[in-house]
Amino acid sequence: MQNVLSFLMKFLSRITIPVLGITDILEIILISYFVYQFIVWIKFTRAYSLLKGILVIAAFIVVAYILRMNTILWLFRNLASVLIIGLIVIFQPELRRVLEQLGQRKLFANLFPLDSGRDVKERFTDRTINEITRAAFEMGAVRTGALIVVEQDVRLGEYERTGINVDAILTSQLLINIFEKNTPLHDGAVIVRGNRVVAATCYLPLSDNMELSKQLGTRHRAGVGISEVSDSLTIIVSEETGHVSIARRGRLISNVTNAELKKALTEIQDKKVVETRKLRQLLRGRIKK
Repeated sequence: MQNVLSFLMKFLSRITIPVLGITDILEIILISYFVYQFIVWIKFTRAYSLLKGILVIAAFIVVAYILRMNTILWLFRNLASVLIIGLIVIFQPELRRVLEQLGQRKLFANLFPLDSGRDVKERFTDRTINEITRAAFEMGAVRTGALIVVEQDVRLGEYERTGINVDAILTSQLLINIFEKNTPLHDGAVIVRGNRVVAATCYLPLSDNMELSKQLGTRHRAGVGISEVSDSLTIIVSEETGHVSIARRGRLISNVTNAELKKALTEIQDKKVVETRKLRQLLRGRIKK
């Protein structure tokens, strides 16, 4: 403990407040921006889990340095070059992708936007709405039972883990194929996140609402149950009648039409068109003033 305190005291005594100039501030901003973009980029790649492991090892080495674990530090110094080569091999696909993107116009357009435009922010696209609607009513026409949970702000990770990972772009053919009778994935619910089917055969909590009709089966009670514990929209296709129903906020709306289902999906789509002011517009406005 005394070693730790003495190390911290020596470290704090060496800290001096530097004099920052305009160039230094600009460098800090640029480095922060590129580090942020790197973290955002790597978060959606396979390297994200590897990066977290590397950070754990780095934290362990810092602790070893503070506690003066000389054997561990000696091993790390001798293996450092090998570890660097290993990281290059492990991250080779991601590094290659980054180098390929450096020459693309899109990268520099994002860094230095010179034109005006509109950014569309939405939970999922209109195409996904059409694909879900088409699949639901095509399955209803042949009386294929289905249970589709469309996730919103509340993450359904605990229910996603009860099923089988799919992680595929949502299409009507995919949904129909999943719920086809006598197939491995037809039993249970499908969870939709954004424009992707993330998992199938998921188990959902059953509703204990006594006001629900006794004629409703397990599929409808599961659809209402998940809507009671989250803000999701659940689409239920009845195997007995072929009717399409939706459950939201603990309420079940039975036998909806094609237009009503599209309207419900459009409401949770949360589509917003945001006007973006780019650098060129800002410069023109400054010159005019």
